[in-house]
Amino acid sequence: MQFKKSDFYYDLPEELIAQTPATPRDSSRLLVYDRATEQVEHRIFRDICDYLKAGDVLVINDTKVLPARLYAHTQNGGAVEVLLLKRQNIDTWEVLVKPGKKCTPGKRLIISDELSLTVQSVTDSGERMVKFEYEGVFEEILERVGSMPLPPYIKEKLKDKNRYQTVYAKFDGSSAAPTAGLHFTPELLQKIKDMGVEIVEVLLHVGLGTFRPVKEDIITDHKMHSEYFEVSSEAAQKINVAKSEGRRIIAVGTTSVRTLESATNENGEVIPQKGNTQIFIYPPYKFKCVDALITNFHLPESTLIMLVAAMTGREQILSVYNTAVAEKYRFFSFGDAMFIK
Repeated sequence: MQFKKSDFYYDLPEELIAQTPATPRDSSRLLVYDRATEQVEHRIFRDICDYLKAGDVLVINDTKVLPARLYAHTQNGGAVEVLLLKRQNIDTWEVLVKPGKKCTPGKRLIISDELSLTVQSVTDSGERMVKFEYEGVFEEILERVGSMPLPPYIKEKLKDKNRYQTVYAKFDGSSAAPTAGLHFTPELLQKIKDMGVEIVEVLLHVGLGTFRPVKEDIITDHKMHSEYFEVSSEAAQKINVAKSEGRRIIAVGTTSVRTLESATNENGEVIPQKGNTQIFIYPPYKFKCVDALITNFHLPESTLIMLVAAMTGREQILSVYNTAVAEKYRFFSFGDAMFIK
């Protein structure tokens, strides 16, 4: 069956789009959906422990969000917003710019006394390849001059930029947070470990392609942006042993799902690797690795709700989302969570 974009639409009142993160992190709500019985339970996120058991493998994405939004100006004083997308090499990046008309090849943009860039080329899809000029360590300069790249539906200013970062974030490279992980506290993770749950880290640098609207009517015509991922030998071995012993692999977030499914062969074996993935998961899809999922509530008609629908069934997930709307759950990046078991 060929699905249309409109097959993944649901009606969301604007007031349910979360503008601020829950405090503490694990106090957000948790909707639990049992695929076998189609039953829904309403809990608090820290209750996730009631649904985990010794031997489960919880797979987290330890990427770190860069302060990737930069405010620049041309030499004539015109304002330009720059959003880092993907590092090409030490000082060359693929970026989004706004407004684009000011950013032709050869144009120089000044961000601060210590950071400027020159536009080198324009990609087929309108992004810019730029070369940064600076002295010192790029990441340290970025910490000083960059802002967190919050999604456009979040209108409130973020008081603490660490709240758009998971507590286990390690490796710089994302343009957006793997938001399902935002609900964990160090204490909750320790409690989960103490239960005998194995926590395994993988890496996927989240690009804005994940959140790009699907423009094509037939979803299979949509082209996914590529994102860099890594699965270490140690992570692959732990997951493969667990699979061979019949233990559950529980992905924290759609980014962990995409990493695992990209690295798993047709025999269900996870192969250690690093590279780029353009995997697009939508129904019907046979999951090769992932057994259960912790995730947030995603935008209507997005590739993310399509991925979740591949796990639950399209009609089932829309029914669950309508229940979440009726129960006034908070949606999107700073919103509540869902456990699909």
